[in-house]
Amino acid sequence: MLGHWIGEGDLATCGMVRLEVERGLKVEKMRRSLGAFFNVLINVPTCNKIWEEATTLAWTLDRSGVTLPAQDILIATCAKTLGAAVLTDDAHFDEIPGLPVLKPALELDGW
Repeated sequence: MLGHWIGEGDLATCGMVRLEVERGLKVEKMRRSLGAFFNVLINVPTCNKIWEEATTLAWTLDRSGVTLPAQDILIATCAKTLGAAVLTDDAHFDEIPGLPVLKPALELDGW
């Protein structure tokens, strides 16, 4: 299913994505299964450089009148570090300059 968006590329994630996705699952078996999937993805570690860049992005956006959830800013910063797009329906990511965003709902409408 995800191959449609990534083509020949790789899938990546960060700890914040994993936390947000897995915490929302109701069934333990599904959580374990999805956790195993996350384990094989490229993981962007949230080192001090990532936190500094995320903080700077948040500060800059806030000063321009755009206030976004911190977790979205962290996810966007991780993606930008890899030069990757974010696959999401969350409109918050559209507010982040220079971040490519893939919209699964829009893509599926064309199928």
